[in-house]
Amino acid sequence: MSKLPFDFYFEDVDFDLKFKNEIASWLNKIASDENKSIQLLEYIFCSDSYLLDINKTHLNHDFYTDIITFPLNNDPLEATIFISIDRVVENAKTFKDSFENELHRVMVHGLLHLIGYNDKTEQEKEEMRSMENKALSERSFI
Repeated sequence: MSKLPFDFYFEDVDFDLKFKNEIASWLNKIASDENKSIQLLEYIFCSDSYLLDINKTHLNHDFYTDIITFPLNNDPLEATIFISIDRVVENAKTFKDSFENELHRVMVHGLLHLIGYNDKTEQEKEEMRSMENKALSERSFI
């Protein structure tokens, strides 16, 4: 099997992603089901402070967030996606869900934005959540 177009990095956090190959295959299938191909998606898992610095520097936002996606190309998809492990842990507690489910939800959320889904309006948020739930139900590795 050829290497899938995903890279996973870790910055300022003691974390290692489980099921890397399975997650890459799962995300690739989600894109394919939406008639999108992926050139390269770089997921960078980091701390709150690391992502806050990126949020301040590049987006002029002074608040914590769970994910920031920097699209580089739309067709095929190419992007760098930063995910705060600290926020994922907190969100999992807040939403009474497992860390893995919340992590995978955030990972697919970034991909869905790249595909073209938005979450500004209530209707868009409902559609995004529905797509996230569908994607989570299609995982075969958990």
